[in-house]
Amino acid sequence: MLTLAHRAWRLLPETARRAAMARVASAVAVAPGPAPDRSDGAIVAGDLDGRNGIAASGRLYGSALAARGLLRGTMPLGLPSVAADYVGSPAPGAAVIAVVNAPFLPVGLARLKPRGLLRGRRIIGVWAWELSRVPKDWAIGARFVHEIWAPTRFTAEAFETVAPGRVRRVPYPLLARLPFTPVGDRAAFGLPGDCFVVLTVFNLSSSCARKNPQGAIAAFKAAFGTRRDALLVLKLTGEKDYPEDFAAIRAAIGGAANIRVMTQSLEEDALHGLMAASDVVLSLHRSEGFGLVPATAALLGIPVVATGYSGTLDFMDARSAALVGYRLVPARDGHDVYALPGAEWAEPDTEEAADWLRRLADDPALCAALGAAGRAHALRALDDSQLDAALDANGIA
Repeated sequence: MLTLAHRAWRLLPETARRAAMARVASAVAVAPGPAPDRSDGAIVAGDLDGRNGIAASGRLYGSALAARGLLRGTMPLGLPSVAADYVGSPAPGAAVIAVVNAPFLPVGLARLKPRGLLRGRRIIGVWAWELSRVPKDWAIGARFVHEIWAPTRFTAEAFETVAPGRVRRVPYPLLARLPFTPVGDRAAFGLPGDCFVVLTVFNLSSSCARKNPQGAIAAFKAAFGTRRDALLVLKLTGEKDYPEDFAAIRAAIGGAANIRVMTQSLEEDALHGLMAASDVVLSLHRSEGFGLVPATAALLGIPVVATGYSGTLDFMDARSAALVGYRLVPARDGHDVYALPGAEWAEPDTEEAADWLRRLADDPALCAALGAAGRAHALRALDDSQLDAALDANGIA
């Protein structure tokens, strides 16, 4: 009977499941109550061991707070499938920076024992979303935070619709990890030394349609055809959980000998090494809330070819990246994650992307200059002073 019920549950659209979870959990979870004026540092909470962008951003906050002497520990928080039960006692007087999206925050709070474990603390939600429209059920999660930190202007404007006056733009503190320590070279990754290497990195759990690897494949094929002096590397994860999406990617590649798929899991330093071993990082996304991969590539000094839309524009512009034109189309992802009435995202111009790839391959000086400009611009745009201001405004010291 439980198995049948579980199957019936899984048949519901993801948006419906998410909304139902949020509503049920919100009736059980304990709201934090009034926020104290001052907090003794902060605890970072969420799925901090995961392989997705939200988990990575949680680890970034941990590093940034530790560098300031403000980290008072971490705690798992979120869905049972991704976050273990919390065992222990949170540091007294510490704020909680919850890197947990709105629909799952009440679920995580309802799982705490005792349920009111975080009552009386300042709770800040670090949220990530990829469209200019936000599902209405996110307003439920907003009841459990005093403030929302959005990584870009794009996301901040979207979150204002569910929590007006309580949204602050705070870029992910990537600079806390500098200097990066890339591990591995082309030989270590099995890449030829005499090729122009284009790299695309994505997790299928983050929506294949949104990450748009088929667009990257089409642009590469249009740029280089079957040339052996160019190689496209698709570094992806989640292929076992999303076999149909993976099969569609394989079909798009076809028999192209100059396109390679890498599915092995890489530690952060090794992923940075793969980026550093590439000539260009290509992100023909349809929308990004932030864009950790292009941001990291920019800070590594690797030129980025990217769709000129959404959150990535906070740390790259037409002088520091090869921005690709687009047209807005209805957001359709095949898994109902972005099934919102009137929601749109970008359809990038693959021919324009192909032209950029050819230009960069034919002009090493342009390639180097664009990489240097991208790094300088990202360093300015992602300056840590924005995090310091947010901590100060929330009385976290």
